[in-house]
Amino acid sequence: MDYGLLLLRVVVGLTMFAHGSQKLFGWFGGGGLSGTRGWLGGMGFRPPGLMALAVALAESSGLIFALGLLTPLGALGIASAMFVAIVTVHLSKGFFVGGGGFEYNLVLATSAVAVAATGPGRFSLDRAFHADDNWSGLWWGVGVLVLAVVLGSTVLAVFRTAPAPQD
Repeated sequence: MDYGLLLLRVVVGLTMFAHGSQKLFGWFGGGGLSGTRGWLGGMGFRPPGLMALAVALAESSGLIFALGLLTPLGALGIASAMFVAIVTVHLSKGFFVGGGGFEYNLVLATSAVAVAATGPGRFSLDRAFHADDNWSGLWWGVGVLVLAVVLGSTVLAVFRTAPAPQD
């Protein structure tokens, strides 16, 4: 099980970190904070600069998730970012990613919540610091899921206005 958790954490975590790096630093063909600010502003997020930094950091939490360091925090960053992405971009396009749907985002969020519930495994920094027994279990998974939905819903309710209709 520990090898499977390591593989899952590293793949999901580094995938999310790569997406966060696009938004934060402009790496991997991303637009950096300025491009992300413009993109989020166009979707009605206010203030777009703060929201760009927030989404970039949330997705970049994939790095600590991959390392198994403060695993519930990394899982929360991933799950909350994916919740907002599903609601704002992908939900209206259906389930399948081929049509722009939310299946990919759902798999990433679910993986993060599952690791929060099971713990990061033997090959993690949380284990090295003897924190994994205190920071994992069913209630950690439930807590990450609930908090991701609450945080995401708060962001959508407080920091997003309806974007102008496209003609």
